Amino acid sequence: MNKHLTIGTLSRLTNTKVETIRFYEKSGLLREPARTEGNYRSYAPSDLNRLSFIRRARDLGFSLDQIRVLLDLADDRSRSCEAVDEIAKEHLAEVERKIADLKALQGELGRVISQCRCGTVAECRIIETLSPNFAGAPG
Repeated sequence: MNKHLTIGTLSRLTNTKVETIRFYEKSGLLREPARTEGNYRSYAPSDLNRLSFIRRARDLGFSLDQIRVLLDLADDRSRSCEAVDEIAKEHLAEVERKIADLKALQGELGRVISQCRCGTVAECRIIETLSPNFAGAPG
């Protein structure tokens, strides 16, 4: 691999849109890259590693604020990982809450679908349930 990477190469290697890479730079998650004589961004292999970390954390649902803290912690390898554990525990609680919400949604959708009589749209319980005027009772 070359010592320096273009934004296009970084984009391809991490499957990250160029606009997203620029956003991460502006938000401070990625350092401002060096520039070539032609004023093109020039990234180091460490930038590739950092962006890969960000992408993986985003894929796992961590917020940008959580990722920012995790990156700060990762930059100081001698620190205790207690703060990392706390962030992971908070995220796990959020994931568990989302799973509970999705299970409730699954049950509700199953209930509504089971009431389908395959009649006309005018009689459709699913459309009725999704309608803004639906309050649990006809009206």
